[in-house]
Amino acid sequence: MAIWILITAVIATSIGGFIGYILRKKLIDTKLEELKEANKKIESAEKEAKHIIEEAAKKAENTKKEYEIEAREEIYKLKDEAEKEIKANKSEIQKKEQRLIKKEENLDNKLEKIEKKEKEIDDKLEKLEDEKEKIDDLIKEQEVKLEKMSELTKEEAKSILFEKIEGELTHETAVLIREYETKLEEEKDRMSKRIMSTAISKAASEYVVESTISVVQLPNDEMKGRIIGREGRNIRAIEAVTGVDIIIDDTPEAVVLSCFDAVKREVAKLAIEKLIVDGRIHPAKIEEAVEKSKKEVNSIILESGEQALLELGITNMNQEVIKLLGRLRYRTSYGQNVLMHSIEVGHLAGTMAAELKADVELAKRAGLLHDIGKALDHDTEGSHAIIGRDFLKKYNEKPTVLNAVAAHHGEEDFESIEAILVQAADAISASRPGARRESLATYLKRLESLETIANEIEGVESSYAIQAGREIRIIVHPDEIDDDNATLLSRNVAKKIEMNMQYPGQIKVTVIRETRAVDYAK
Repeated sequence: MAIWILITAVIATSIGGFIGYILRKKLIDTKLEELKEANKKIESAEKEAKHIIEEAAKKAENTKKEYEIEAREEIYKLKDEAEKEIKANKSEIQKKEQRLIKKEENLDNKLEKIEKKEKEIDDKLEKLEDEKEKIDDLIKEQEVKLEKMSELTKEEAKSILFEKIEGELTHETAVLIREYETKLEEEKDRMSKRIMSTAISKAASEYVVESTISVVQLPNDEMKGRIIGREGRNIRAIEAVTGVDIIIDDTPEAVVLSCFDAVKREVAKLAIEKLIVDGRIHPAKIEEAVEKSKKEVNSIILESGEQALLELGITNMNQEVIKLLGRLRYRTSYGQNVLMHSIEVGHLAGTMAAELKADVELAKRAGLLHDIGKALDHDTEGSHAIIGRDFLKKYNEKPTVLNAVAAHHGEEDFESIEAILVQAADAISASRPGARRESLATYLKRLESLETIANEIEGVESSYAIQAGREIRIIVHPDEIDDDNATLLSRNVAKKIEMNMQYPGQIKVTVIRETRAVDYAK
């Protein structure tokens, strides 16, 4: 049994190997046939490639021959054109050479003529020198004769002649100055009136005269006692916290607050009004009311600064500068509110800049900031113009604005037309009737200075400052100052006033020369 199984297995194995051999042989035959087909395709492709290469070589050879033929033809054409151009240039050069030869011949002829003329001129100069010597001798003889006849030396005659010429020149100079000044004044007045009137008509501001005191209205006189408090503790607490003096007098239903710092006065006023409304007045409540009032005032200051910028259309300004600008709301100068004045100067400067084709935005900005130093001059020594310039410099303000701020009172030289316009706008705003009130001492000092400047000049008999210092009339000695010198005198006095005084607007200088003829009937 086992033998049969073994025989069966051997037979099966032999059959399987035979079948595998047959299958492998078929697979190999198939692959061989595929390789033969591939070789045939490669051979055909090589033949075709050789054919294409041969065709391309033939075409390239033909194209090369065509290009060579075209190149030879082009070379022949260029050669012909070059030969023609060379021939034309040669003929032109020959013509130019002939012209140059003719010009050289002409120049030689001219040089010969010039040499002849030079010889003639030299001969004439020698003759002129001889004649000059003769004339000098004659002049000396004439001078000697004139000195004998006039009994005057040469130097004395010169001095008389110079005095006469000087008098004539003085008269002509005075006439020319009068004519020039008349024309200049007419043109200046025409232009300045147009520009100023345009600027002023566009900026009509209302002024409120402020002082160093504020008045708080009370509901009744009993409130005065509550503000004073027991043994004066409330009034002392208010004065200590606010830094403001409280004046309680016989004025019915009113309390007066006195302080040079208007911001502190405003804080104290708001705090007292809050305490009156609340009804509870004691030191703790006073401190709370003052703190609230300070916050309100700071908010008002910032809002005022931003409103000023909005009114003038100015942007891109540092927050600290805006706050300081808003503090000018509580600052006055000769009774004029400085913030309102600054806004008006900005409008005026911008309007004049537009008329003169200058930078309008820059003029407005400089005009608004020109007096910003007045918000700091209580705490810092120096001119408010320089203080303002230094403050703005910390916040990278434009150099033109810095110069306009520092120069608007003459502490620096002007570097731009905008700076000059700011000074002019400042003078217009300050000198407008009713804009400012002037102290009596300042007013009298200006009148005295005007008369002193006039009286120092030789030939002046007396002088009178009139029209609130807007005009000075000078009476001169008629025998010492003639009409021509009167014109020069008025000009010199005006220049001295400009150099030595500061004043708003302009001052008219009038020189009066009176000639009297007196006789008596007997």
